Amino acid sequence: MKNMEDQVVLRVFSKIMIPFIIIFGFYVITHGELGPGGGFQGGVILASAFILYGLVFGKDQLAEAAPPRVVEGLAAFGVLLYSGVGAWCLLAGGNFLDYSYIIPPAEGAVIPHLDGGAEIWGMILVEYGVGITVCTVMITVYNMITEEAEA
Repeated sequence: MKNMEDQVVLRVFSKIMIPFIIIFGFYVITHGELGPGGGFQGGVILASAFILYGLVFGKDQLAEAAPPRVVEGLAAFGVLLYSGVGAWCLLAGGNFLDYSYIIPPAEGAVIPHLDGGAEIWGMILVEYGVGITVCTVMITVYNMITEEAEA
């Protein structure tokens, strides 16, 4: 395999493109509750930026940019964020991921639950929980594959 340090154009182009890939990934995650896209798709796009970085600049550079301990911690955080929103809805009296229960009902409310814009926050939190988890799991899978290739 040719040494990537010799590939100046590829390295420069990657450094230029990676921030745009990350911005697009966040856009897809955030736009997920309104249209096509969402946490899974956005998480894979985010992970592709890190995997591109690892392919072009090397596994050691990727480990510095995204330390494996941080990646594993973020994977757990994403799962907790997703399940935490669902648990919050259950504790508020709704069904699992019934976003209208993100804000608990007011005392003496005529309506059984309020929808004061809470649904959008519930959806965004769930999308980001899924996106963070998918992104970090994909980075972990890439790290595991490259470890096996080195052995």
